[in-house]
Amino acid sequence: MTDRFNALVASLRLPAIAAPMTFISTPDLVGEACAAGIIGGFPTSNASSIAELNEWFEQIEMRRAASERPAGPIAANLIVGKQNKRLDEDVDCVVAQRPEMVITSVGSPAPVVQPLQSAGCLVFADVVSEAHAHKALSAGVDGLVLLSAGAGGHTGWANPFAFARAVRAFYSGPLVLTGGMSDGAALWAAQCAGYDLAMFGTRFIATHESNVTTEWQAALERCTMDDVTLMTAPNGVVASGLPGDVGSAGHTISAVHSRQSVADVVDEIERGWQEAREVSRRLL
Repeated sequence: MTDRFNALVASLRLPAIAAPMTFISTPDLVGEACAAGIIGGFPTSNASSIAELNEWFEQIEMRRAASERPAGPIAANLIVGKQNKRLDEDVDCVVAQRPEMVITSVGSPAPVVQPLQSAGCLVFADVVSEAHAHKALSAGVDGLVLLSAGAGGHTGWANPFAFARAVRAFYSGPLVLTGGMSDGAALWAAQCAGYDLAMFGTRFIATHESNVTTEWQAALERCTMDDVTLMTAPNGVVASGLPGDVGSAGHTISAVHSRQSVADVVDEIERGWQEAREVSRRLL
């Protein structure tokens, strides 16, 4: 599986994922992210039914096929906790659709790893601690997503640099960072810290293709990192959000200045990533 993962990363324009976001990630957002050459993620629970979920996969695939550049793959996000009453049906749909990557969240990945891997999916698990990482690896996942402090919505508590070094002490496989990704310089820093990929969430909330309300968008443009607070989400997990309960956002809200297209956000991240790499070359 490591060879497959390395080939997937090598095929990307940037080692980046448009994070799967509850309510926010639409087929338009995911399709545009894939078309821009990065991984496009979405929670399967965003679709109101299995029929709609199948339609979403088809819509995203059509946008990928129409891309003028090599398209990035799809990452389906499965909520594997008890709150997902549709989990078995979602798994069956994902197995049939065979996305390149599946990310499990808010629960143990153990029940879904085997059928997903048998379908050819690379299975990653969201983890917020070293203990969670060990449990996910014991379940046989192909990689870990380290949910760190500063992530929007469901968030972690650990510093992303310390988290990476702690996990790298016992695990050398694929590692993804989510939380605190504001621009290309942050992406390059994540790679230098030992991550293979990084997720961008808040930056993609503020796009034309996202399912964001006018009030939420206004808050994204008005607020800064200082306004982000911790709260308890309806599913009981700790989450980062904005005052007045208008919506979620992470610490990278300070990088949001206006509503952009997904393509423009990816272009901006790439420019910053190239600039950061050049700074590293000069330092070396």
